[in-house]
Amino acid sequence: MGCAGSTPKVDESSKKLRKPKPWKHTQPITPAQVKQMRDEFWDTAPHYGGQKEIWDALRAAATEADLTLAQTIVDSAGIIVSNPDLTVCYDERGAKYELPNYVLSEPTNLIRDG
Repeated sequence: MGCAGSTPKVDESSKKLRKPKPWKHTQPITPAQVKQMRDEFWDTAPHYGGQKEIWDALRAAATEADLTLAQTIVDSAGIIVSNPDLTVCYDERGAKYELPNYVLSEPTNLIRDG
C-alpha cells in the first residue's frame, strides 16, 4: 500500500527517454576515469536502498545506446521515469533511484587519446 502521494503521479506515455544534457566534469577526465566512477557507482548503488532488480534494469538502460531499447528495459521493469534523462526514477513501491550524469553520458571535457 504505502502513503498516499509517495509515488509521483506520472503519465508514463509522456516520459519518453531522451539523451541527458551535456555536462562537464570539474576537471578534464579520461575514459578510464569515467569507467571507474561508473563501476564504483553501480557497485555501491544497491546499498543505498531500492531493489537490486531495478538497479540492474537501470544500469542496462543507462548503458544502452538505443533509446528505444532503453525505453523497453525501463517499461518492462515497471520503472517510473520522473526525469526523461533517467536521472530520477521510482519503482512501483515508491523507492527513489537517482542516477548521476556520469553513468548516463560522457562529459564534454573528456580527454580523448591521441
